Amino acid sequence: MRSLALLALSLATAVAFAQPNVRVRGAISAFDGKALAVKDADGKSFDILLVDKTEIVFAKPIALAEIQAGDFLGVPSMKRGDGTLTAYEVRRFPKPRNPGHRRIDGRYDHTMSNATVAAVVQSASGRELTLTYEGGSQKIVVPQNASVSTLVPGERSQLLPGAGVNLPAAPGAGGKLVAQRIQVSGVKPPN
Repeated sequence: MRSLALLALSLATAVAFAQPNVRVRGAISAFDGKALAVKDADGKSFDILLVDKTEIVFAKPIALAEIQAGDFLGVPSMKRGDGTLTAYEVRRFPKPRNPGHRRIDGRYDHTMSNATVAAVVQSASGRELTLTYEGGSQKIVVPQNASVSTLVPGERSQLLPGAGVNLPAAPGAGGKLVAQRIQVSGVKPPN
Protein backbone atom coordinates (compact mmCIF):
# COMPACT_ATOMS: atom_id res chain seq x y z
CA MET A 1 0.00 0.00 0.00
CA ARG A 2 2.86 2.36 0.92
CA SER A 3 4.58 1.75 -2.44
CA LEU A 4 1.35 2.64 -4.26
CA ALA A 5 1.12 5.90 -2.31
CA LEU A 6 4.75 6.74 -3.16
CA LEU A 7 4.17 5.95 -6.83
CA ALA A 8 1.05 8.15 -6.90
CA LEU A 9 2.94 11.00 -5.22
CA SER A 10 5.85 10.65 -7.69
CA LEU A 11 3.49 10.74 -10.67
CA ALA A 12 1.59 13.74 -9.32
CA THR A 13 4.86 15.61 -8.74
CA ALA A 14 6.13 14.78 -12.24
CA VAL A 15 2.89 16.00 -13.83
CA ALA A 16 2.90 19.19 -11.76
CA PHE A 17 6.44 20.07 -12.84
CA ALA A 18 6.22 18.87 -16.44
CA GLN A 19 5.84 21.78 -18.80
CA PRO A 20 5.24 21.21 -22.48
CA ASN A 21 7.66 22.25 -25.19
CA VAL A 22 6.83 25.41 -27.11
CA ARG A 23 6.91 25.46 -30.93
CA VAL A 24 8.37 28.73 -32.21
CA ARG A 25 8.17 29.69 -35.90
CA GLY A 26 9.20 33.11 -37.03
CA ALA A 27 12.08 35.36 -38.05
CA ILE A 28 15.27 36.05 -36.13
CA SER A 29 15.46 39.63 -34.90
CA ALA A 30 18.78 39.26 -33.03
CA PHE A 31 21.40 36.70 -31.97
CA ASP A 32 24.26 37.37 -29.56
CA GLY A 33 25.90 33.94 -29.81
CA LYS A 34 24.02 32.55 -26.80
CA ALA A 35 20.44 33.83 -27.02
CA LEU A 36 18.18 34.12 -30.02
CA ALA A 37 15.40 36.71 -30.31
CA VAL A 38 12.57 35.53 -32.59
CA LYS A 39 9.38 37.31 -33.64
CA ASP A 40 6.49 35.16 -34.89
CA ALA A 41 3.91 36.05 -37.56
CA ASP A 42 1.61 37.56 -34.90
CA GLY A 43 4.39 39.88 -33.67
CA LYS A 44 5.00 37.96 -30.43
CA SER A 45 8.67 37.95 -29.36
CA PHE A 46 10.55 34.99 -27.88
CA ASP A 47 13.97 34.94 -26.20
CA ILE A 48 15.52 31.51 -26.62
CA LEU A 49 18.77 30.21 -25.17
CA LEU A 50 21.11 27.92 -27.09
CA VAL A 51 23.10 25.26 -25.24
CA ASP A 52 25.90 22.92 -26.31
CA LYS A 53 23.33 20.22 -27.17
CA THR A 54 21.21 22.49 -29.40
CA GLU A 55 21.18 20.94 -32.88
CA ILE A 56 21.13 23.35 -35.84
CA VAL A 57 19.97 22.28 -39.30
CA PHE A 58 20.03 24.49 -42.37
CA ALA A 59 17.49 24.46 -45.20
CA LYS A 60 19.84 24.40 -48.23
CA PRO A 61 18.04 25.57 -51.41
CA ILE A 62 17.51 22.98 -54.17
CA ALA A 63 15.37 22.77 -57.31
CA LEU A 64 11.95 21.10 -57.14
CA ALA A 65 13.22 18.80 -59.92
CA GLU A 66 15.55 17.24 -57.31
CA ILE A 67 12.53 16.00 -55.32
CA GLN A 68 11.71 12.39 -56.22
CA ALA A 69 9.14 9.75 -55.36
CA GLY A 70 10.10 8.16 -52.06
CA ASP A 71 11.63 11.32 -50.57
CA PHE A 72 10.30 12.39 -47.17
CA LEU A 73 9.16 16.02 -47.08
CA GLY A 74 7.87 18.63 -44.67
CA VAL A 75 5.50 20.97 -46.53
CA PRO A 76 3.90 23.95 -44.76
CA SER A 77 0.93 25.16 -46.80
CA MET A 78 -1.87 27.67 -46.86
CA LYS A 79 -5.41 26.53 -47.58
CA ARG A 80 -7.19 28.47 -50.33
CA GLY A 81 -10.90 29.25 -50.21
CA ASP A 82 -11.61 26.24 -52.45
CA GLY A 83 -9.72 23.93 -50.06
CA THR A 84 -6.63 23.59 -52.29
CA LEU A 85 -3.37 23.45 -50.36
CA THR A 86 -0.62 25.76 -51.67
CA ALA A 87 2.92 25.23 -50.38
CA TYR A 88 5.03 28.18 -49.32
CA GLU A 89 7.96 25.91 -48.49
CA VAL A 90 9.05 22.37 -49.38
CA ARG A 91 11.72 20.76 -47.19
CA ARG A 92 13.34 17.39 -47.89
CA PHE A 93 14.27 15.63 -44.64
CA PRO A 94 17.18 13.17 -44.42
CA LYS A 95 14.85 10.74 -42.58
CA PRO A 96 11.14 10.63 -41.68
CA ARG A 97 10.14 13.02 -38.89
CA ASN A 98 6.65 13.35 -37.32
CA PRO A 99 4.63 11.93 -40.26
CA GLY A 100 1.08 13.18 -40.74
CA HIS A 101 -0.98 16.20 -41.70
CA ARG A 102 -2.04 18.85 -39.16
CA ARG A 103 -2.77 22.53 -38.56
CA ILE A 104 0.17 24.74 -37.59
CA ASP A 105 0.60 28.12 -35.98
CA GLY A 106 -2.85 27.80 -34.42
CA ARG A 107 -4.50 28.83 -37.69
CA TYR A 108 -7.19 26.98 -39.60
CA ASP A 109 -5.68 28.00 -42.97
CA HIS A 110 -2.07 26.87 -42.30
CA THR A 111 -1.18 23.18 -42.39
CA MET A 112 1.94 21.01 -42.20
CA SER A 113 2.26 17.77 -44.13
CA ASN A 114 5.20 15.55 -43.17
CA ALA A 115 4.96 12.70 -45.63
CA THR A 116 6.49 10.59 -48.38
CA VAL A 117 6.36 11.75 -51.99
CA ALA A 118 4.11 9.51 -54.09
CA ALA A 119 4.25 11.73 -57.21
CA VAL A 120 5.50 15.06 -58.55
CA VAL A 121 3.48 16.18 -61.59
CA GLN A 122 2.75 19.22 -63.71
CA SER A 123 -0.98 19.92 -63.48
CA ALA A 124 -3.30 22.59 -64.89
CA SER A 125 -2.84 24.57 -61.67
CA GLY A 126 0.98 24.26 -61.68
CA ARG A 127 3.43 21.87 -60.10
CA GLU A 128 1.75 19.43 -57.74
CA LEU A 129 3.01 17.02 -55.08
CA THR A 130 1.08 13.99 -53.92
CA LEU A 131 2.19 13.11 -50.40
CA THR A 132 1.23 9.99 -48.45
CA TYR A 133 1.38 9.16 -44.75
CA GLU A 134 -0.22 6.47 -42.62
CA GLY A 135 -3.96 7.03 -42.81
CA GLY A 136 -4.04 9.60 -45.60
CA SER A 137 -2.62 11.62 -48.46
CA GLN A 138 -2.55 15.24 -49.61
CA LYS A 139 -2.22 16.96 -52.98
CA ILE A 140 -0.32 20.22 -52.67
CA VAL A 141 0.27 22.84 -55.37
CA VAL A 142 3.83 24.21 -55.39
CA PRO A 143 3.97 27.72 -56.90
CA GLN A 144 7.14 29.03 -58.57
CA ASN A 145 7.86 31.32 -55.60
CA ALA A 146 7.78 28.50 -52.99
CA SER A 147 11.07 27.84 -51.23
CA VAL A 148 12.43 24.33 -51.92
CA SER A 149 15.27 22.99 -49.77
CA THR A 150 16.96 19.98 -48.23
CA LEU A 151 17.95 19.86 -44.58
CA VAL A 152 21.70 19.66 -43.90
CA PRO A 153 23.77 20.18 -40.73
CA GLY A 154 23.89 23.88 -39.85
CA GLU A 155 25.94 26.18 -37.66
CA ARG A 156 25.46 29.19 -35.42
CA SER A 157 26.88 31.56 -38.07
CA GLN A 158 23.66 30.95 -40.09
CA LEU A 159 21.48 32.42 -37.32
CA LEU A 160 21.26 35.87 -38.89
CA PRO A 161 18.61 38.60 -38.44
CA GLY A 162 15.79 38.10 -40.94
CA ALA A 163 16.35 34.34 -41.33
CA GLY A 164 13.35 32.11 -40.71
CA VAL A 165 13.47 29.58 -37.88
CA ASN A 166 11.31 26.70 -36.76
CA LEU A 167 12.19 25.19 -33.40
CA PRO A 168 10.93 23.34 -30.35
CA ALA A 169 12.00 24.95 -27.05
CA ALA A 170 11.71 23.57 -23.54
CA PRO A 171 11.32 25.61 -20.37
CA GLY A 172 14.72 25.76 -18.65
CA ALA A 173 16.15 27.24 -15.47
CA GLY A 174 14.41 30.43 -14.43
CA GLY A 175 11.59 29.79 -16.92
CA LYS A 176 13.73 30.72 -19.93
CA LEU A 177 13.14 28.79 -23.15
CA VAL A 178 15.98 26.54 -24.30
CA ALA A 179 16.24 25.49 -27.97
CA GLN A 180 16.53 21.76 -28.55
CA ARG A 181 16.79 21.87 -32.35
CA ILE A 182 16.77 24.88 -34.67
CA GLN A 183 15.88 24.68 -38.33
CA VAL A 184 17.08 27.87 -40.04
CA SER A 185 16.34 29.09 -43.57
CA GLY A 186 16.07 32.30 -45.53
CA VAL A 187 12.28 31.92 -45.54
CA LYS A 188 10.03 33.82 -43.14
CA PRO A 189 6.67 32.15 -42.40
CA PRO A 190 3.81 34.06 -44.09
CA ASN A 191 1.33 36.16 -42.14
